[in-house]
Amino acid sequence: MEKRVFVFDTTLRDGEQAPGFSMTTEEKLQLAQQLARLGVDVIEAGFAAASAGDFEAIKLISERVKGPVICSLSRALERDIEIAAEALKTAERKRIHTFIATSEIHMKYKLKMDPPQVLERIKRAVSFARNFTDDVEFSCEDATRSEREFLYRAIETAISAGATVINIPDTVGYAVPEEFGQLIKDIKDNVPDIDRVVLSVHCHDDLGLATANSLTAIKYGARQIECTINGIGERAGNAALEEVVMALKVRKDHFGDLKTSVNTRELYKTSRLLCRITGSFVQPNKAVVGDNAFAHESGIHQHGVLKHRITYEIMNPEEVGFPMSRIVLGKHSGRHALRKRLEDLGFRFTEEDINRIFEKFKALADKKKEVYDEDLEALIYQEFMKIEDQEPIKIEHFQVQSGDSIVPTATVKLLYKGEEKTATSTGNGPVDATVKAIQKALGINPKFLDYSIKALTPNTDAQAEARVVLEFGGVKASGRGVDTDVIRASVNAFVDALNRAIVRKEYILQRSEIREEGTV
Repeated sequence: MEKRVFVFDTTLRDGEQAPGFSMTTEEKLQLAQQLARLGVDVIEAGFAAASAGDFEAIKLISERVKGPVICSLSRALERDIEIAAEALKTAERKRIHTFIATSEIHMKYKLKMDPPQVLERIKRAVSFARNFTDDVEFSCEDATRSEREFLYRAIETAISAGATVINIPDTVGYAVPEEFGQLIKDIKDNVPDIDRVVLSVHCHDDLGLATANSLTAIKYGARQIECTINGIGERAGNAALEEVVMALKVRKDHFGDLKTSVNTRELYKTSRLLCRITGSFVQPNKAVVGDNAFAHESGIHQHGVLKHRITYEIMNPEEVGFPMSRIVLGKHSGRHALRKRLEDLGFRFTEEDINRIFEKFKALADKKKEVYDEDLEALIYQEFMKIEDQEPIKIEHFQVQSGDSIVPTATVKLLYKGEEKTATSTGNGPVDATVKAIQKALGINPKFLDYSIKALTPNTDAQAEARVVLEFGGVKASGRGVDTDVIRASVNAFVDALNRAIVRKEYILQRSEIREEGTV
């Protein structure tokens, strides 16, 4: 066990609560099943007391996902713990993760409690959680800004009450590696019975140091890393699972025989699945799973790699499941070739679904000379990943007039909860005009936070992938649209984001109420 580093994935909890990354219950289940295939040790499936949506997602994951420990976060309150226990009731293996802040800043301004009261709360919460499971994790929120002696006492109290895992979060991403490593060492040297528990760390990336802090903590004796796929999470995000895992694997000369249970060949698939579900992008230069992670454009680099891969690549793309070949499919390709490529990309479909995809594929291939992996992923997203059954807004038709000597004008016809609406508007360009026509038809004015569009593949017949992030009714949501027509792709992304905001508004507002009291 000394050589084992446990991977605690909190994509479905800390990652999902970040603005624009909310998921439906079915989407959470889909990602949890992939996390199980990835081989993580613990899946923090949500915060059961935060909302009915979180409770149902944890309950469903507990029923259907086998292998990893299923965990629910809870505040150090008996009611929260009871709700978490109920959601986890059917889990094959379960953990309750309870927390309270230990820094003077949080105790004084947020909790309005003095240190003795916090210690008593820790004791009661951990003891109560042990009534429901033998696996209880306790987190000292804002540990890196806590007074050292009090932090030791808080940890000791949790261990005495029955905690099996102690988590040291860098909640606000304030620490730097050297001091964070020293903190872990000091805890191991000064807390009685610390060797009876697994010491965990949960690092945020506000200064871009989450992965570095996590790896340093491992060097000093931490044996559980709390992280997320693609590093998503509150504010600047969390330590990226793929970065921590591959650093341990590639740098054995530095970390020795330390290893995880993660099947690294599933990393790329898991990353892409998260992107498809949330409508988000991974920046091209993202370590391990970015599109450019194994790309070489410089002539010197190309020459070196052609001579021997190791000159400029420190890991094999196959080790993380990165597609080596760019098999190009076209209108002459058959069902078998399509099925094989989809399987290589991590998709598994019934014969009926394959036939449905094949028809869409053929229609796309007639428009494009070549169909790339990104085109296939976009097609799958359109067919299977959207929240179509819940979409309150459906675009029936739109028409745009634009040119260098006329004012861009768009007319749209749409259905809003079954009611037909039409409107015409002008704009600075065809996309702007169409979006304004939709807003006019609905009588709304959401705030745009981000809009981007990119070609998925080379050539002028490429599909365009648009992403919109907006705020509507106090809810932030992101949407994604893909089409060979850039206007349609943009409209689809806008409507997708708007639908997500409308459908999830109540769900996210429930989460925001609980978040006011703080999270790890």
